[in-house]
Amino acid sequence: MNTILHLGLGSFHRAHQAVYIHQLRELGQPEDRRWAIAGGNLRPDMLDTIAALQAQGGAYTLETVTPQGERRYTRITSIQRVLSYQDDLAPLVAVAADPATRIISFTVTEAGYYLDAQNRLDWATFPDLRADLEAVKSGRAGHTIYGGLVTLLRARMTAGAGAVTLMNCDNLRHNGDRSRGGLLQFIEALGDSVLLAWVQNHTTSPNAMVDRITPRPTPDVAERVRAATGQDDPAALMGESFIQWVIEDNFINGRPEWETVGVEMVQSVQAHEEAKIRLLNATHSCIAWAGTLAGFQYIHEGTHHPAIRQMAFDYVTDDAIPVLLPCPIDLEAYRDVVLDRFGNPAIADTNQRVAMDGFAKIPGMIAPTIRDKLARGGTIDSVAMLPALFLAYLQRWHAGQIPYTYQDQAMDPAAAHAICEAADPVAAFAADTTLWGELASDTRLVSALRNAHARVMAFVKATAA
Repeated sequence: MNTILHLGLGSFHRAHQAVYIHQLRELGQPEDRRWAIAGGNLRPDMLDTIAALQAQGGAYTLETVTPQGERRYTRITSIQRVLSYQDDLAPLVAVAADPATRIISFTVTEAGYYLDAQNRLDWATFPDLRADLEAVKSGRAGHTIYGGLVTLLRARMTAGAGAVTLMNCDNLRHNGDRSRGGLLQFIEALGDSVLLAWVQNHTTSPNAMVDRITPRPTPDVAERVRAATGQDDPAALMGESFIQWVIEDNFINGRPEWETVGVEMVQSVQAHEEAKIRLLNATHSCIAWAGTLAGFQYIHEGTHHPAIRQMAFDYVTDDAIPVLLPCPIDLEAYRDVVLDRFGNPAIADTNQRVAMDGFAKIPGMIAPTIRDKLARGGTIDSVAMLPALFLAYLQRWHAGQIPYTYQDQAMDPAAAHAICEAADPVAAFAADTTLWGELASDTRLVSALRNAHARVMAFVKATAA
């Protein structure tokens, strides 16, 4: 049996990568059933879900729903081993050091890579990254993605277990290249030249693009699963019917025949990646921030609000699509499919989930379009609405008026409060280097943000009327 060790048994992994391996195994051919997943977490979170999965032998029910409201239920059985959390990561280490493990995959939020605008590890901003480096130096296990991988890869190197592919399954742009860069920088900071050489020679890091809307499971999901299947399943989850996975074919020690179940294996993922990040991810955040400002709880409510939908449509049409052309993808059709997906009321995806991590999403998903448009001498009126929405959202957060807890790993709360308290919040926001890098305080950015912020305030006033 060949193993994929997955780090991060959250909803997205279980509604996406695990589904493809399940479908492959269901084909029934011996070569298809050779692959299975062993999964666990680098940190002590989701303990109830882990326990539920362990009690069910790794199996769980996935509910999918179409934009028309049609629901289907599938028992997913590709996770063959659910590994308990231990502070020393011993269960994960044992699997990582097994020659049968050929791929180590992981799902990390954008902020969890700790990279600045130049793709350097941002040691100054993130104390947990510095603490993880010290922990690994002192012989303890690491719990960031880099410290965790170092712990696992050292064990694999020592065991002589052979080469392994490191596979990202998340929304970071150029995720394989950038996570690999961060990992090598972390190992350099450790001063472990032997491990550095081993990783360079015995691992690859393919870039990949993943897509499926997967809300946090609510109690209603388990209730519908029970009604439809008769099974009590505390690990049940729900996702939209749409699913996509595009991976660069850069595997060092074998891989599943994913192309037989619809995965697109390509030489370069860049066109798909840029389309998804700019047309889907950035639009998603736009709707979440605007929807929260308008008093909505769910993404579909904002998507069906004419003014919010127009903001999203204009951003994509006026500014995102022009900088992506020429492109092998029909970007206008992609835009329309995205808005249809976001408008699916059955998904009940919350603004809270999508609005998080703005200080990582603006530099990763929105600023590139602003830079590209300015480089071409174009206007940025439509794309500027997205960061202007986030500034208005941040001002609400500062005033304690967001109706849910806002989570943002990349945000310095003191700096964010200072932006909101500044005599000129727009200028202070435009000057923040975490958000804008070299574009910070650019007069064209400041001017566009000032105009957009005024339009956002008018939108807020109109929706409150």
